[in-house]
Amino acid sequence: MKNKQQKKVTYEVQENETVSDCLDRIQKDGYTPVRRTEVPIFQEKTGGKDVSYEPVGRQIIFEVKKADML
Repeated sequence: MKNKQQKKVTYEVQENETVSDCLDRIQKDGYTPVRRTEVPIFQEKTGGKDVSYEPVGRQIIFEVKKADML
């Protein structure tokens, strides 16, 4: 029997929603989260010759699978 290869489906927590809201949206669409990834967002600050990067936020991304496939 051939293995079904599924495309990677990701959901991103939007600016105006909480993590809980995103998880509810994932469940409503019929998916289950399998991995959570947080990516830092940096802002470049220049002061004369020095360039520094300061964290200003984070982006939360969930990888999901269809709920009936688990």
